Amino acid sequence: MATAATHRRDVNHSPTVVVPKSVYRFSVEQYHCLIEHSVFAHGERVELLDGWLVPKMPHSPPHDGSILLAQTQLLPFVPVSYVLRIQSSITLATSEPEPDLVLAIGLPRRYVKHHPRAKDIGLLIEVADSSLSQDRDIKGPLYSRARIPIYWIVNLIDSCVEVYTLPRAGRSPAYRQRQDFTSNDAVPLVIEDREITRIPVRDLLP
Repeated sequence: MATAATHRRDVNHSPTVVVPKSVYRFSVEQYHCLIEHSVFAHGERVELLDGWLVPKMPHSPPHDGSILLAQTQLLPFVPVSYVLRIQSSITLATSEPEPDLVLAIGLPRRYVKHHPRAKDIGLLIEVADSSLSQDRDIKGPLYSRARIPIYWIVNLIDSCVEVYTLPRAGRSPAYRQRQDFTSNDAVPLVIEDREITRIPVRDLLP
């Protein structure tokens, strides 16, 4: 059985941000209106994070390659009651991020009229190189506040997979447990509190 270091502590280290008075925070509904009215230029990639419009990070070949590796490793084990979505939006109370991979309950047609919501999500994965601090310190608290049960960061910088569990909402949202799995480990794929399989970390890294 693979081993991993376990840190039973809050893992939200969100930096203090001084926000100018002239900025404006958008609701999810307003963000949808911007998209419907083609406000964004063709090819302009943004996502809504806690009301802020944030540019999407450019993709490197290792980043995109790791997404494909994760997709290939996960697909044989996706329960029949779930669907694996790749770089598609999810809708949270104040955000509409585009995670790299999401396991959402239901068949594909369930999401032709709306994106998955937090209650639909069993596992969410971000692949991180240049986006590592954002995936940890900004997206992590957002996903915890939404009580998404399991959050993986495939960390290309440190060649490991960070697994976050036990989400806490409230005024200081944070995952209360983090486990780091190195390239010699296998990370457990857990859906609805049941371990489906273990995936070698080296098979998720480029």
